[in-house]
Amino acid sequence: MGRVPTPVDLIVPLKAPRAGKSRLRGAVDDAVHPALVLALASDTVAAAVAVARRVVVVAAEPETVTPLKEFGVEILAESGPGDLNSALRQGELLLRADDPAAVIGALQADLPALRPADLTAAIAEAPGRRAFVADWAGTGTTLLLSAPGGSLDPWFGAGSARAHAVSGAVALRAPAPGLRRDVDTPADLAQARDLGLGPATAALLGEREQPQRGGR
Repeated sequence: MGRVPTPVDLIVPLKAPRAGKSRLRGAVDDAVHPALVLALASDTVAAAVAVARRVVVVAAEPETVTPLKEFGVEILAESGPGDLNSALRQGELLLRADDPAAVIGALQADLPALRPADLTAAIAEAPGRRAFVADWAGTGTTLLLSAPGGSLDPWFGAGSARAHAVSGAVALRAPAPGLRRDVDTPADLAQARDLGLGPATAALLGEREQPQRGGR
């Protein structure tokens, strides 16, 4: 699947790789941890640029994520208080200024099994509505989409799936296994491996990229 009929612009927030994904430490040697965080993000944005019209990475330390530019993303230096929702609002302001009627989405950066078909299926289910995709556990959010021209209104944090539902967003039901399989812990990474890792994460772990299989 390629780009969806309705243009979608995506924001991917990203902490500094050396500081991000603290619960994932131990999955690789500590010195390799920043490279693993960047690999997760690389596989995420590689799938995103295949579907979205525009992808903006809002980065806490832009100089540490410049390899992502090879995918055609824009990198915006985070300038707010440093929390996830403020970073997303910063990206939304940039995108909305260029196209007030756009559909804007927030995509988490830890989806190494993400495939373009996962994103396409979710976006196709949500035309005209503010909507979200819950993570594999049903408590977090991996993708939040605005209505055309509407506010993104992010409520990321603990229990974000419920918070987004309470705020009026529609829960999308597309299976999209790679979109729901976020990676916070070594066990999560093992489950993403079962689905089929993208090339950057697979290479870092010394594995071959595998075709995506069905989720658990």
